[in-house]
Amino acid sequence: MIEYLTSREFLILFAKMIAIFGGVMGALAYTTLVERRVMAFVQMRPGPNRVGPYGLLQPIADGLKFLFKEQTVPGTANVLLYYAAPIVSMIPALLSFAVIPFGPDLMIADVNVSLLLIFAITSLGVYGIVLGGWASNSKYPLMGAMRSSAQMLSYELSLTLSVVGVLLISNTLSLASIVQAQQGTWLGFIPKWNIFLQPVAFLVYLMSGIAETNRLPFDFAEAEAELVAGYHTEYSSMKFALFFMAEYMAMATISALVTTLFLGGWDIPWYNEPPTFLGFLLSALFFVAKVSVLLFIFVWVRWTIPRLKYDILMRLGWKVFLPLALINIIVVAFFIARGWL
Repeated sequence: MIEYLTSREFLILFAKMIAIFGGVMGALAYTTLVERRVMAFVQMRPGPNRVGPYGLLQPIADGLKFLFKEQTVPGTANVLLYYAAPIVSMIPALLSFAVIPFGPDLMIADVNVSLLLIFAITSLGVYGIVLGGWASNSKYPLMGAMRSSAQMLSYELSLTLSVVGVLLISNTLSLASIVQAQQGTWLGFIPKWNIFLQPVAFLVYLMSGIAETNRLPFDFAEAEAELVAGYHTEYSSMKFALFFMAEYMAMATISALVTTLFLGGWDIPWYNEPPTFLGFLLSALFFVAKVSVLLFIFVWVRWTIPRLKYDILMRLGWKVFLPLALINIIVVAFFIARGWL
């Protein structure tokens, strides 16, 4: 049976879409500035600080630069797939935010199987990289695309299996319900966040998430010292920018999921937020603060840990993270069977 939205419900839904997607795109732009400033700090140099006060207008300048750069297309490229690849990379990461709860009742769609939906959508992101590498008809992009596909297959298993323990404890696939299950405290002062029950799963998920986003020390799809620029070597202008936007969007998606699954989501420990606008706003801000800390960890790891060897990358995925995720599932299932969880 089809249910139609009333005018008021439609306006509320539209306002949520504007707030979430507008906020995400704005945060995406300034994450690039944070990354460049942190990179400069690690390398003991100023970084971008000329455009606007403290360099705050630098992301806008970068966007305008990409917008007006010359559009180049390799003469032997598959033009249709060449143009489609950046869009295919961007859309899955952006769609994931439709079901992520930013606060109590602050989500575009409350789906009962929202976690399963996110895994299904985000797993499509690798197609954009593979299409971009293949459609460029160049050896270095193709090698980067092949590396990325092998890397995504290897770490997708440990990424999804590490969440099974959380699902067993929460007994739901709804992200909003998972957050609600983490509210409250143990012994009056320990938050009921899953990170305290699932520390191994948290580390496996976070490290696998870094590998899934092709970030250092797992950036073998780009590997500038080996593959020029990897899968996007032949891209320029806004097509090049879309690939980087997709990468940062995937970082935000992973950070939001880590916050939701392991860090209590919008929950504020030791504070029972009342059902008022202030409590609603504080919950949303606390969620954003947790995501911001995780995004900083992504940046920090990139500029402090060197790239691993490719055999070490594959060995970590298959011989370390995957067994740890499986052992974690067995241990959690045993504890639940004994009635200890």
